[in-house]
Amino acid sequence: MAVPMDSTRTINGSFGEVWSDGIWLTNFNQAEAMVDISYLEVKRAGTRKTGNKLGPIKMSGTITGYKVTSELARKVSQVLDDRKGAFVTELILKLNDPEAYGAERIRIKGVQFTKIDIMKFENGAIVETEWPFVFDDFEYLDFITE
Repeated sequence: MAVPMDSTRTINGSFGEVWSDGIWLTNFNQAEAMVDISYLEVKRAGTRKTGNKLGPIKMSGTITGYKVTSELARKVSQVLDDRKGAFVTELILKLNDPEAYGAERIRIKGVQFTKIDIMKFENGAIVETEWPFVFDDFEYLDFITE
């Protein structure tokens, strides 16, 4: 017999944090990082069924939040200077709901932002900013369970 899920143990995203260079970026209230795995189609003799071979892997994500400063835009804008390369950094994503079964921190390595949010606003609204990125690798720093 299956034991029903304890709904109080579901993870609340309100306890998520984005860190960069040891600083908690409190203005960012949404983050995601994902790995897209693709497969190459392999045609096989003697059957109509195709096989699959692991192909390219793409890692990407987005951080979203409120615009507080232009500091990140200034850093990422170095890509526009032909004498400099892209701005590369690391992010730490943390999720620690005190009621959930555990907490985790993940280091996102080789982060390069794919868009510069220069300016946008709407009269009467809080300005939000979105920063999509690609990255090279990740590692679990902590995964604590009760």
